[in-house]
Amino acid sequence: MSPSDRLGAKSGYGDRVSECEHLGSRPGPDAEDIPDLIRKLRERKVRHKQRHIVHRAAVVAFGFLVVLAGIVMSGPGVPGPGIAVILVGLGFLALEFDRAERLLERALVWADRTRERAEQTSATQRILAGVAGALALGGFVVAAILWDIPLLPV
Repeated sequence: MSPSDRLGAKSGYGDRVSECEHLGSRPGPDAEDIPDLIRKLRERKVRHKQRHIVHRAAVVAFGFLVVLAGIVMSGPGVPGPGIAVILVGLGFLALEFDRAERLLERALVWADRTRERAEQTSATQRILAGVAGALALGGFVVAAILWDIPLLPV
């Protein structure tokens, strides 16, 4: 008896629920929608699995340290590109862990979709966003002058 049969028997879903769906997984992107970085990562992952266990353990330890550093950099008051560092760490961890590869893939697909949406904006939308940004910056400068907000922590 397969897991989907057992699920169907218990919940009454019958054959409407596939074996993957009951585990909460979603279908992945089409083969042509997979970013080039993920394709290269999968090729590198095959080569990585052939390396010595000490080398693989060092890559995992380094990946965890990089992710932790990214988390710290993402905190308030800490300078640095936290999210980018987290993605680099996930790249190292994705060589060993499927979960990290899925997280990295989701982040890259989200970034590609965001880039495509940004490219589809009209000139009017871009001008309005620029004006809104300039007004926000000007408002901050005025508030800093009027309320004596220190711009540099000295």
